[in-house]
Amino acid sequence: MADPAEQTTAIDLGGRIEWRSLHETVVARLRDLIAEGQLPEGSRIVERELCDQLGVSRTPLREAFKVLASEGLVEILPNRGAVVTRLSPREAHDMLAVLARLEAFAGELACTHATDAELRGLRDLHGCMMEHYRQREKLEYFRINQSIHVEIVRVARNDVLRSTHGRLHARMKRSRFRGNDIPDNWAAAVADHEELIVALETRNGRLAHDVLRRHIEASWTRLANSLAIDPATFD
Repeated sequence: MADPAEQTTAIDLGGRIEWRSLHETVVARLRDLIAEGQLPEGSRIVERELCDQLGVSRTPLREAFKVLASEGLVEILPNRGAVVTRLSPREAHDMLAVLARLEAFAGELACTHATDAELRGLRDLHGCMMEHYRQREKLEYFRINQSIHVEIVRVARNDVLRSTHGRLHARMKRSRFRGNDIPDNWAAAVADHEELIVALETRNGRLAHDVLRRHIEASWTRLANSLAIDPATFD
């Protein structure tokens, strides 16, 4: 019998099938549960309940905790197990400021280095995301949205950028998901993506850079509005 850690699962991502090991699947699912708020910030993760929910043993779950701890999403505390990290508004503001510049650079590089097939793939993901938006399927929309951001960084062909972005991107998923709570915020984010996909398709690096920087910087304003705080407080 195959080692459960080596088992694979098919993930349908906007029409594309990606194969993930059980370990990768558990890590991805935990990230989603944190992003969606089903595992609230500051809460202790009850292993037995989560094992039952995910249908896995404690071994892959605890291995997943180690990955999430390295990303800053959970803390592993003596005698308490894993606790979901609480992100302060100041930390969110500062991380988004850095993320804005990383993704802006990635958009510029992607216009140079992405293949035509990769740009078509981004257009397909965008179309799938827009369908979820029209149906007001927030979670499905968000998953595709985040995949688009990750794919733009991947096709930028810069490994240092990719690894640095990956750590911040994982940490900020909950905050960015929450930032679309208000309908006007969500509509503004969608408008940015419409402009971004055109910039990529026309390989307009400067426009892609500017749209992505503005888009991520606006994520702070959207998040602050959701938290009912003045976005200028931390500027």
